[in-house]
Amino acid sequence: MKSFKLCHLFPFLVFPFLVLSFPLITASRILFRGDSFSVKDDSNFITSPQKTFTCGFYPIGSTNAHYFGIWYTSSRDKTVVWNAKQDRPINSQGSKLTLRKNGALVLTDVDDTIVWQTNTTSFDIERAEVLETGNLVLKNPQGDILWQSFDLPTDTLLPHQLFTRNHRLVPPLRKGSLSPGYFSLYFDSDNVLRMIYDGPQVSSIYWPNPDRDLYWNGRTSQNSSRIAYFDGMGRFFSSDRLQFNVSDMGLGILRRMTIDTDGNLRIYSLDNSTGLWNISWQAVAQACVVHGICGRFSICTYVMEPKCTCPPGYRMFNASDWSRGCRPTFSSRSLINPKHVKFVEIPNVDYWGFDLNFTSPFSLESCRTLCLDDPRCRAFVYRRNGEGTCYTKGTLFNGYRSPGFPGSVFLKVPLNLSASESGPLILEDAKCGLTPENFLFGSPSMYVMDFKKVKWIYLYLFCSTLGGIEILFFVLGWWALFSKHGIPASIEDGYKMVSSTQFRRFTYTELKKATKNFKVELGRGGSGAVYKGDLADGRAVAVKKLANDQFQEEFFAEMTTIGRINHMNLVRMWGFCSEGRHQLLVYEYIENSSLDRHLFNTDSLGWEQRFGVALGTAKGLAYLHHECLEWVIHCDVKPENILLDGELEPKIADFGLAKISQRGGPGSEFTKIRGTKGYMAPEWALNQPITAKVDVYAFGIVILEMIKGSRLSSWVVDNGECDHEQESQLGKFVRMVKRKIQSGDDSWVEKIVDPRLEGKFSKNQAVTLIEIGLSCVEQGRNKRPTMGSVVQTLLDCKDDTTL
Repeated sequence: MKSFKLCHLFPFLVFPFLVLSFPLITASRILFRGDSFSVKDDSNFITSPQKTFTCGFYPIGSTNAHYFGIWYTSSRDKTVVWNAKQDRPINSQGSKLTLRKNGALVLTDVDDTIVWQTNTTSFDIERAEVLETGNLVLKNPQGDILWQSFDLPTDTLLPHQLFTRNHRLVPPLRKGSLSPGYFSLYFDSDNVLRMIYDGPQVSSIYWPNPDRDLYWNGRTSQNSSRIAYFDGMGRFFSSDRLQFNVSDMGLGILRRMTIDTDGNLRIYSLDNSTGLWNISWQAVAQACVVHGICGRFSICTYVMEPKCTCPPGYRMFNASDWSRGCRPTFSSRSLINPKHVKFVEIPNVDYWGFDLNFTSPFSLESCRTLCLDDPRCRAFVYRRNGEGTCYTKGTLFNGYRSPGFPGSVFLKVPLNLSASESGPLILEDAKCGLTPENFLFGSPSMYVMDFKKVKWIYLYLFCSTLGGIEILFFVLGWWALFSKHGIPASIEDGYKMVSSTQFRRFTYTELKKATKNFKVELGRGGSGAVYKGDLADGRAVAVKKLANDQFQEEFFAEMTTIGRINHMNLVRMWGFCSEGRHQLLVYEYIENSSLDRHLFNTDSLGWEQRFGVALGTAKGLAYLHHECLEWVIHCDVKPENILLDGELEPKIADFGLAKISQRGGPGSEFTKIRGTKGYMAPEWALNQPITAKVDVYAFGIVILEMIKGSRLSSWVVDNGECDHEQESQLGKFVRMVKRKIQSGDDSWVEKIVDPRLEGKFSKNQAVTLIEIGLSCVEQGRNKRPTMGSVVQTLLDCKDDTTL
């Protein structure tokens, strides 16, 4: 081993009982270019000037593996705040760290293979050192930082360390694991700081509270900086307006912010007298609110500590890993026939998200029928909140039990399921390995208590009483659901009203009768024709009949996407039919047809109606992009797919080309080009990843067409060919508008706005719409705004109707 060019050497004592795992340290403050140290030589480390942080090799338990990282020197468990490569430990025999002469800091294994290295190859780099902030840096002779570990955080953020859009905190899969876990803290594309469970089966955001909107959560998406940090006082600041103070705010305390293996984000403060960490703030107060900790189908219950358990009819998938969840003891095919299934009620249990349908007010029996008739439905949640609310569920993730939840989940199980399997939920022996001792790296938690002081007889008595109450609730719920008398009249009256928004499966005969044998055609597109119909209950509907089997993908895209979302600016889907070669979708009927028929005909829309259509369409797209449980990219925004109701409120239609986009992913891959020529973003032709910005581009064209009052796009004509002269109209119009804006001519707006309006429009609103339209059709997608920011801009000038 080459010698250090040392400032000085000195002995550093640690707690005696940790000598075996962390030997006595001989510290060096600096590693100069050309120097190295080996994992076998356990006497050399790099320390910060005041010895707060130590950088070097540390062992993984009693194994033959080591990591290279940084830890708090005085913490009892040597709490690691950064490591070079979590999923790739190195051998304890011959591995070493070298600051090579070319300026790269390189970690090599015993066989000299490179495990990790910095992306620096500057011969100007002179030394590596650890700052008092805990930041490992590479500096040139002038002291400039050319590389820093702060730019590559793992699971921990330190005071004054900036957290940006390029960073992500990810904990290990479990304590001692070499693999990254499924939880992460990151800045979402809407500029909001979030935590997400991104598991192998599902992705689900759980912080901030997904049941509330941004403003209710005290956040905003109206920023572009995406930056967060906390200072030496313990005050946290984020560009999305998240701010808080730790409970022990003040100077002189060593702190760290860590996302733990249980998915919770916490700030810890070091007790210098004991070397232990105390929690001074945490993001999630209730452990079961964190999504994904119990796996699919399972239910999280918090009684002194979080526990996972399987519902009736399900068994634990892996006895050693609750994150795998539960598996049914029956075949899913046994749930297809409504005559062969029944429902099992579990009181005070809810499964978050993945709603197929949301209806309120609704009766319990109607909710049961809704789930029974839908082959996708695995269960329904019924909330007894005064009027009765029904949620049918297609997927059962993130189950939790809470005494304060005013409802029950009703599981769909086979009729022949044995009594023992369909009995009440059992909590005994249901620990899921999520106790603080297991998921907090040995750190103390607010959940920890001295169980030695608990008299076990009282604990048994408590559990027995709790079990008795649960059995009583189950028996009452079972009797209420399946007895001949149903639920008592005094209760039923509160849930008697049946909403007309129910989603159901129709027969082909029903729809053939409703449309009078598909007599009145409302329109026709590439995937099929739409017919007007009237259901037996009096509702007017639009029935889309898919042309043939090649559009099966579009059929299921619409059925699964539209069927579970609900927004005033989106066309509501009532149900579907799938019988042999017949595949149909049933929508609400929108009486005033599509935007193109009003905008490009002599019967033009007034300014107030145009601005309302722009705002409503933006709201609908923003809901799809930012607020849905999944992100939905429409992929075919155009005037033909914007319908107008009786009040000329817009409703976005035709989700046959919709794409569900993975949250936080790099982009969606499509197997074929989708959309309508003339409204398609350049990404399609350039074969780039498709994101929600393709909808923004198309929305911009629609906005500019509403301003001009005529086509700017090369919409597909009957022979399927594009008019190339028409195709260039958008580019010509954009260049012309930009020239007029730059000319300084005050009358440029009047020369652009549709002359049919005869000057009756708000100039300020028109300028805002033009600016939005131009920004939306930028060639570079990163220059285009989000639909959320477009909505906010339009809302800001909604009341400015000055002519």
